[in-house]
Amino acid sequence: MSTFFSETAAMGLCLAVTAVVGGTILCKVQSRPGQQGRKVVCLAGLWGGACLLSLSLFWGFVLCSLSCLLTYNYFSSQALLPVEQKAVLVTGGDTGIGHALCKYLDQLGFEVFAGVLDERGSGAEELRRTCSSRLCVLQLDITIPEQIRDAYSKVVSKVQNRGLWALVNNAGIIGFPADGELIPMTEYKRCMAVNFFGAVEVTKAFLPLLRKSKGRLVNISSMAGGVPMERLAAYASSKAALTMFSAVMRQELSMWGVKVSIVQPGGFKTNISGTSDMWDKLERNILEHVSPEVQEDYGPEYIGKLRNYLRFIQLRSSPDFSPVLLDVQHAILAQAPAAFYSPGRGSFLFLCFASVSPTGLFDYCIKKLSRSIKITPKALLAPSWKNSAM
Repeated sequence: MSTFFSETAAMGLCLAVTAVVGGTILCKVQSRPGQQGRKVVCLAGLWGGACLLSLSLFWGFVLCSLSCLLTYNYFSSQALLPVEQKAVLVTGGDTGIGHALCKYLDQLGFEVFAGVLDERGSGAEELRRTCSSRLCVLQLDITIPEQIRDAYSKVVSKVQNRGLWALVNNAGIIGFPADGELIPMTEYKRCMAVNFFGAVEVTKAFLPLLRKSKGRLVNISSMAGGVPMERLAAYASSKAALTMFSAVMRQELSMWGVKVSIVQPGGFKTNISGTSDMWDKLERNILEHVSPEVQEDYGPEYIGKLRNYLRFIQLRSSPDFSPVLLDVQHAILAQAPAAFYSPGRGSFLFLCFASVSPTGLFDYCIKKLSRSIKITPKALLAPSWKNSAM
C-alpha cells in the first residue's frame, strides 16, 4: 500500500511540475513575436504525449516534464535584442509583404532603408507619407548592378561605422503559372534573375556591412521552394535555389557572427501575381513561343484557362501579413533566431509532409487539393490518345 501511495505522490509531483512549466511556456509563447514558438510547443506536446502513451505512467510524466523544461530553456534563449541604432534594408518595398514590412519595422523603431522598384511610384510615396523620418526610400531594381552599387553607397553614408544590422531580401516575382513545358525560357530566366540572382547580388554587395555589425541576413523564399506545386516550375525552382543558397550562407557566415534565416511563407494576398493586363501579355508570350505541335497538343482553350490557377491561389491566400511580419521580426531581433520560418496557414505542415511522405502519396494528395481547377490538355481528351496509352 505504501508503495502505491509513494508512486501516486511521485506521479502527482511530476504532473504538477509539467503543468507549471507548461503554463509558463505558454505565457512566454504569447509574449514572443513569430510563429516558431507555437511549433516548438506543439512538437514538445507531441513528444510528451508519446512518452505518456509508450511508457509507464511514472516515467511518462518524468520525460514529459523533462521535455517541458527543455522547451522552457529554449524560450529563455529567445530574448529579443534592443531596436535602437539598428538599420535594416528591405528590398521590394513598393507593395505587398515588403511594403508592410517597411512600415512595421519603422513602427518598431528601426532605421529602415526601403528598396523600391520605382522611387516615384505610389508605394514609395506612401512610405514617405506614413512613416517616420528615419525611413529612407532607395531606388533599387535588384536586377540592375548600378542601382545596387548606388544603394550601397547611400546606406554606407548613413550608417557609417555602425554597419547594417539586417538585410531582408524580399523582392520577387511569380510570373504566369503554366505547365513547365509551356513556360517560355524568358520567364524561367526572369524568375531566376529577380528571385535568385538579384537576391544573391544584393547579398554579396551588403555582406561587408553585415559582417561589421555581426547582423542578420533574412531571405524571403516561399513554401513553393520546398513543396512541388503544379504550374510553378519557374517560380518554385528560383525559390528553391534561394533556399539552398541561404542554407549554405548560414554555414559559411557563422564564423563571422552573421546569422542567416530563410522565411518560406504560405499563401498571402500580394501583388506578386500581377495584373490582368500582365496576364494577357504573358499568355500571348506563351502562345508566341511554343511550337505548333505543343500548341496543338495542349490547345488554346487549355492555355486560356491557366490564369484560373492565379485566381485559385488568390482565393486561398490570406490578406493578413502579420504572421510573416512577426517571424521576420524574430529573425532580426532574437538572440538565437531560427534557420527556417514557415508563416502562413498550413505551410509548416505542407513542408513537413513534402519532406517525409512517400512520393506517390504526396502527389495524390496534391492532385486532390487542386481538383477544383482541373483542366485537361486537348490531346488527352482525344479517344485516339486514350487507346494508344493502353
